[in-house]
Amino acid sequence: MKSSRKKSGKIIAYIAIMISSLIMLVPFVKAILNSLKTYAEYTAVPPTWFPKDFQWSNYAEVLKLGDFGTQTMNSFIVAILSVVGTLLSCSLVGYAFARLRFPFKNVLFMFVLGTMMIPPVVIIIPHFIIFNSMNMLDTLTPLWVIEWLAQPFGIFLMRQAFLSIPGEYEESAKMEGANPLRIYWRIYMPLSLPSLATLSIFTFMTKWNEILAPSIYLSSSEKFTLPIGILGLKGQWVGNEQLMVAAALMSLLPILLVFLFAEKYFVQNHTASGIK
Repeated sequence: MKSSRKKSGKIIAYIAIMISSLIMLVPFVKAILNSLKTYAEYTAVPPTWFPKDFQWSNYAEVLKLGDFGTQTMNSFIVAILSVVGTLLSCSLVGYAFARLRFPFKNVLFMFVLGTMMIPPVVIIIPHFIIFNSMNMLDTLTPLWVIEWLAQPFGIFLMRQAFLSIPGEYEESAKMEGANPLRIYWRIYMPLSLPSLATLSIFTFMTKWNEILAPSIYLSSSEKFTLPIGILGLKGQWVGNEQLMVAAALMSLLPILLVFLFAEKYFVQNHTASGIK
């Protein structure tokens, strides 16, 4: 009886997961189909699901508009530098809070967590004034250099990851003469790959889709990141809204690739969190 109940429970759970997955996939599939329509099919009433002829040329048309290639490269530069800076800075600060001893450590950590409640809009003007005084406006530097100063969410995530690692590894390394920096780099970083992958995905996705900061710091089209470039072509989308859908889908590809690459570690991190 118990085994049959477990099987029926699993079947119900799998069915619920499949239905939920299909519901979440519907908008994405609809967007793909819309990107392959003509303008007449896109605006048809009542709307149709499938185009009569798949307009693969829509994606080629998007590449001809504006500086799509340059803006994509700008987004990659900002996102990759932000990921590197976030991983290094947040892991170092997280390691200090997790394993080092210094006065007022817990008070400082609570202060760091408190900064998570500050809306980004509040600090955008002070950042603008600072970058303007340093002649960094209309460059990509303001978009990624902030991430090298450690972000509170990343610090919290890495601190929790380092706290979950048994202290015996550190003790044995100290007995062999390893200093704290070597322990951090050779022991804690390799054992925290799932958390590093999670932080990488979140950071890459956030910086790739960021609109507010680029719209304030950048003024030249050749410096635009991809989201700003797509919005900047808003006037050219009139009568070609299906091209805007195609452009939006193309901008999603890097995020999907990053997630697929780091999916194994991302799942490991959530599984480990559930076990704890």
